[in-house]
Amino acid sequence: MSLRSIFAVCFFAISMTNFAQLPKPPLPIEFLFGNNRLYFQLVVKNTFGENSRFGFFTVATYNANYRNVISENRMVMPVQFNYSLGRGFGVMAGTDINSFSGFSPIIGPHYNFVSKKFLIVTVLSFFTNRDKDFKFFGLYEFKPPISSNWALYTRMQMVYNVSLSSGAHNQSYIYLRLGLKYGALVVGVGANLDRSGPFKKAGANYGLFGRYEFK
Repeated sequence: MSLRSIFAVCFFAISMTNFAQLPKPPLPIEFLFGNNRLYFQLVVKNTFGENSRFGFFTVATYNANYRNVISENRMVMPVQFNYSLGRGFGVMAGTDINSFSGFSPIIGPHYNFVSKKFLIVTVLSFFTNRDKDFKFFGLYEFKPPISSNWALYTRMQMVYNVSLSSGAHNQSYIYLRLGLKYGALVVGVGANLDRSGPFKKAGANYGLFGRYEFK
């Protein structure tokens, strides 16, 4: 998929937030300037109305190497429409677009918890592609306040994608962040630890990150 197509899907994801009225969740955009790659992430999580049980969720990520070798760039973009069952639990259906297994419709359960200090998002995706892939996604943030304006920002984000038909490993990662949050701005250090392919080829990217939460 071309970079133009990726931005088109991102624009669609952002425009979906216009369907939801107050209260509006933030729209975080992040860049990690790593030693090997430039990493971009956009998170959109919103409902179609203040009291609606229907919502939209995506975590669009793109890894670009500095040598501009297009074949080594990596993209993951789930597009999920969800329905809340209550107490944070729900079900979702949509598509998953990525550089490892391509495109596939997905369906599965999810759990969300949001407070001033915590963000917990867990999604289980069952793919309908030929390999019957399965993906676990977890996004966990802890933001304890330091003062009236400052807070500590920590995040652990993980994925494990495997083929249920063959047992082959597709992709897994753990992304870690540690920084300081001032209002909508977050800066700090980060580490992206990846495994790709059936032989779990390792990759690592360390650097400084900046994040801004649009509202």
